[in-house]
Amino acid sequence: GELSACDRLPSSSPPLAGGFRTAIMKLKEVERTAVQSWSPTGHHPICLAAGTSAQQLDASFSTSAALDIFVVDFKDPSLEMKCRGSFSTANRFHKLIWGSFGNGVIAGGGDNGVITLYSAPQSLSSVNEPAIGHVEKHTGPVRALDFNPFQDNLLASGANNSEIYIWDLNNFKMPMTPGTKSQPPEDVRVVAWNQQVQHILSSAHSSGKAVVWDLRKNEPIIQVSNHSNRMHCSGMAWHPEIATQLVLSSEDDCLPVIQIWDLRFAASPLNQLEGHTRGVLSLSWCPADSDLLLTSSKDSRILCWNLCTSEVVYEMHTPTQWCFDAQWCPRNPSVFSAAFFNGWLCLYSVMGGSLEAQQKSQADKISSSFSHVDPVGVGQSPLPLQVPEGVAQVVLIPPLKKPPRWIRRPTGASFAFGGKLITFGHTKALVQPESQMVLQQVFISQVTTEAEFLARSRRLQEALKSGALLDFCQKKIKAAREPSDENVWNFLKVNLEPECRTKQLELLGYSKEDLQKKVDSYLGNGVLDKQPPPEAADLVQTTQAVQGLKNPTGKAASSAHFFDDLLLKERSALEIPVSADTDGLISQALLLGDIPSAVQLCMRADRFADALILAISGGEKLLQETEKQYFSQKKTKISPLLSAIVHRSWQEIVCTWDLQSWKEALAILLMYSKPKECGKFCDILGARLESNEGKALSDEACLCYISSGNVERLVECWVKTHGTASPLALQVKIKIGFNGDYLPAAGFT
Repeated sequence: GELSACDRLPSSSPPLAGGFRTAIMKLKEVERTAVQSWSPTGHHPICLAAGTSAQQLDASFSTSAALDIFVVDFKDPSLEMKCRGSFSTANRFHKLIWGSFGNGVIAGGGDNGVITLYSAPQSLSSVNEPAIGHVEKHTGPVRALDFNPFQDNLLASGANNSEIYIWDLNNFKMPMTPGTKSQPPEDVRVVAWNQQVQHILSSAHSSGKAVVWDLRKNEPIIQVSNHSNRMHCSGMAWHPEIATQLVLSSEDDCLPVIQIWDLRFAASPLNQLEGHTRGVLSLSWCPADSDLLLTSSKDSRILCWNLCTSEVVYEMHTPTQWCFDAQWCPRNPSVFSAAFFNGWLCLYSVMGGSLEAQQKSQADKISSSFSHVDPVGVGQSPLPLQVPEGVAQVVLIPPLKKPPRWIRRPTGASFAFGGKLITFGHTKALVQPESQMVLQQVFISQVTTEAEFLARSRRLQEALKSGALLDFCQKKIKAAREPSDENVWNFLKVNLEPECRTKQLELLGYSKEDLQKKVDSYLGNGVLDKQPPPEAADLVQTTQAVQGLKNPTGKAASSAHFFDDLLLKERSALEIPVSADTDGLISQALLLGDIPSAVQLCMRADRFADALILAISGGEKLLQETEKQYFSQKKTKISPLLSAIVHRSWQEIVCTWDLQSWKEALAILLMYSKPKECGKFCDILGARLESNEGKALSDEACLCYISSGNVERLVECWVKTHGTASPLALQVKIKIGFNGDYLPAAGFT
């Protein structure tokens, strides 16, 4: 079931002193020398039953026995577990197990063959007598108990002399046996029901053998054992998902191994895990992730194995104590409990915990122990104990090396282009898998809601695959009903053609050929202003006159020499004015090499051409200052245009120009700006058009985004204008996006 707030773990622990982070922390603890059992998965809240352990004594040498029920509340940051029910029992326990029969029943195996049943609800309420059943059928201590996972009224028990009984809780007095006792007689350490087949039961014996029983045939069907006869079995468990696999553990210090057996190949173990240095005391297979196996050992370590790789993915050292029983929590799989021989029962999490709350709780305990002491004799209580930073020293244990299955995404779905729906998830296999790896299946489905939309999408896919995007755009231009749609497809088309900038200018209404015709006509050199061709006689006279100029004779020659002498006379009469007027001051500044002053004099006299010519010889800085001063003094309609082109001030164009002149601004960017600059400033211009307060020019902004090659902004602008309510609008959006993949190839980024 879903975890409630009480069942969930606290958040990850804060960093410790020195920058470390707690990888695992103790969540709860209680001082009990007890065997344990978790409440079933469906029980809420999570509870833990603890019965006084047999054959163990504490420092008081007390022989009393009790069964306690603790509620596990993970919202409480303290280490204490609240006891909801506690009552004395006649016998101590070798084994304790909590089943879901009725409203919940707890079965305990004790000395002298005693099995006692307790009502879980009555144990929690502490109102009525919780014991509801009691039998003494076995001849020795009952160390093995297990409830059938399919029929919760069936309880299996095992004791000395190979005794195994099957109890029906509806008729608790008359047990049945699974078959003839195995020989030679020996202690039954574990009984376990198969997790997939309800009539299969297995028993593990102290000699190291495991016997599999078929209750339909009432006989053992197979037996597995270690041929060395050195393995003393301490634990056994069936695979949660694979019916033919089980695991055995050995408590022999000379052979501290965990063996995985597959009954299809029962001649030898399928795998053997060798990580402990001393005998293994307990094992627990994670019900939520069959890849994880938890083991505890006499080497003071608790290990978690990844059975797929035989790797230890989690390790916890308990240097001063042995854990004789470790169990996963059925409801919260990241938590496990550990019972220690030193009389403590603790809960841990493989996903981390909180250290600060534990430090505060411990400090409060110490302070409360001195609450009755007056330290200075003034009748005042002592101040609370302050815990300095960095006092707590924690053995840092790395977290699981593999992500556990319970935090993986179990299922998912996503739509893809073309009406495809991709889904994945676990499926319940009718036949058991051959390996432990649980595979997820991925399904691809076709979802059809708009047939016309899918047909147009297929045509686009075909155009993309064949590379015939120009023809595709041309068809869309012919089919366009609105001028804005036609402009968009025209711009998309020219971006796929060579010399896209020139063609974009033509789309904006600016053609070099048309401009040349207009200039020629204005200057009088056009076709309309030319004089008619001369007649033949006039042509002869003109030719003779030209030849006469080239070869003067007689009087004409003397006239030519006159003009040559006159030119020489004029050249020899060159004078430099040094008067106090403008010309004189300019001459004096030039003679002294003070070109900046000469430029300033020319600018003051509105002789801008002279000033610009002089500034060229004065260096780049003087030229820029002169140009700036010129544009500030000379105000005409085209002055801003000239200034922007000369100074390359594209930022001023896109940010300050009237949006009604957006075509001219875009044309300037396409004509004069560098390719790396063009995209950025086209985006800025498009953003201004899109956010215009008076009237949003979204269609014009789309043209700017096409020019810059910004597909994301283009799609956003298009959707804002046309919406996505209709499939056609969505189709246009997708088409623009796909065509956008080709925009960078046209020279824009």
